[in-house]
Amino acid sequence: MRWNWQYPDWPNFTYDAAALAPLEARFRQSSGEVIGAVRHFGDDDRSQLRIELLSDEAVKTSQIEGEFLDRASVQSSLRRQFGLDADNNPVRRVTPQERGIAEMMADVYLNWEAPLEHEELFRWHAMLMAGNRHIETVGAYRRHDDAMQIVSGSVDRPVIHFEAPPSARVPDEMARFIDWFNRTGPGGAAPLPPLARAAIGHLYFESIHPFEDGNGRLGRALAEKSLAQTIGQPSLISLAFTIERNRKAYYAELERHQRRLDITDWIVWFAETVLDAQQTTLARIAFFIAKARFYDRFRGRLNTRQDKVVARLFREGIGGFVGGLSAENYIAITGTSRATATRDLQQLVEIGALSRTGERRHTRYALLL
Repeated sequence: MRWNWQYPDWPNFTYDAAALAPLEARFRQSSGEVIGAVRHFGDDDRSQLRIELLSDEAVKTSQIEGEFLDRASVQSSLRRQFGLDADNNPVRRVTPQERGIAEMMADVYLNWEAPLEHEELFRWHAMLMAGNRHIETVGAYRRHDDAMQIVSGSVDRPVIHFEAPPSARVPDEMARFIDWFNRTGPGGAAPLPPLARAAIGHLYFESIHPFEDGNGRLGRALAEKSLAQTIGQPSLISLAFTIERNRKAYYAELERHQRRLDITDWIVWFAETVLDAQQTTLARIAFFIAKARFYDRFRGRLNTRQDKVVARLFREGIGGFVGGLSAENYIAITGTSRATATRDLQQLVEIGALSRTGERRHTRYALLL
């Protein structure tokens, strides 16, 4: 079976526009809801929300590729990128990978409106590959003669999921891709609806696979740039956050559609993922608002230990601790005795800061928002 780039009609992707029309309408409506929700924040809260959403995207887009970063370190680096105070821990160690992904996320956010250029992709790649000594070419398209393959399985029985065009074809392929990206944007010669453009662009870029490493993260950044251009501002949607929860399906859909040019099913899948990401963002905005109200309500009423645990619970996000906060968690976080932990937790329940479920060793606590 041939790969998509081996067909004579490559890269003329086809799809059923009618199947996508209702999804495009929902996207525009949800975009308005996200924009409206963010506009209710003051400048300081809006900046903090932006940092939280971008840091989660940075961590999750890396996690999709099997790279695990420290969220607090990424946040610290992002705050510097936006000219904010880094955080309350000036000695925090930030790795080159954490700094690099933060720089790229900030660049995508700040330069969403600019036409796509080779140099922009090279800049993003150099940021992503900071500290990487395992690849030959950084900040430029791949040049090696070896086949660019996505492979799994053992060395003696490899499974080839995809093979990209040879490196010699990449400059011409990327020149054509960048021309397509800019022509299909708002004001371009052949504008496409938001979801169709983002979905096609992501699959198109991943099929060229122009860099030695980092193509997935760059492809998702391009999808963010594409969506931002079509709604007229940074989208702030939780795209990587949502894809990471469905990572197996994401890779399966990519693999399936890198063998064909009719990609209706891919566009519908990607569009539904974007819509899910918008709803996730709205839920996280509501969580951010609830967090602010929680601290307003309990300001000055928590002791140092309780404050530390509550802050940790909020850092866990909407889902909180897997299985709920236990007394053992409380002891581990604060270093206090079991008797003190029991009193602290009981007080948090009595004042309405935490809810309690279960009995004895099965007792669990959660933020009461």
